[in-house]
Amino acid sequence: MMIDQICREINNYFVVDKIFDNFTIVDGNIDLPLQEGQYFRIVGSLFNDGVYKYGEILDLKDETFEGAIWAMAVPNQVIALSEEINQWIVDNSVALSTPYQSESFGGYSYSLKNGGQSDGNNELTWQSHFASRLNAWRKAECRY
Repeated sequence: MMIDQICREINNYFVVDKIFDNFTIVDGNIDLPLQEGQYFRIVGSLFNDGVYKYGEILDLKDETFEGAIWAMAVPNQVIALSEEINQWIVDNSVALSTPYQSESFGGYSYSLKNGGQSDGNNELTWQSHFASRLNAWRKAECRY
């Protein structure tokens, strides 16, 4: 889920409450005291750690675990941005899947993204493309 990736990227899960308990997931669902459509994060599960939207078909793996549920209040702007990021990934799937930045034929030459480095600043990623727009919600340190 893109919201999970965004929250991890900006070190901000928009937590409004944490529930520590023993939780049981049965038939792919978990009963929680959350609002329909509210995002939440499962922490401490063997199979299901991550961010989900309450009230949707979750399709979680059945288990009982001792952990935490983080109730989240994700701003509408972040939700809209996640949809825009999803669309950007679809629109740029070809460029994202190739290691080449440019090619030419005839005397054939090519250049790799980042000069072949995986940690360069010219890498085409959703994180780099949307960084300035994500910065408004970025936390320097995640204390969760």
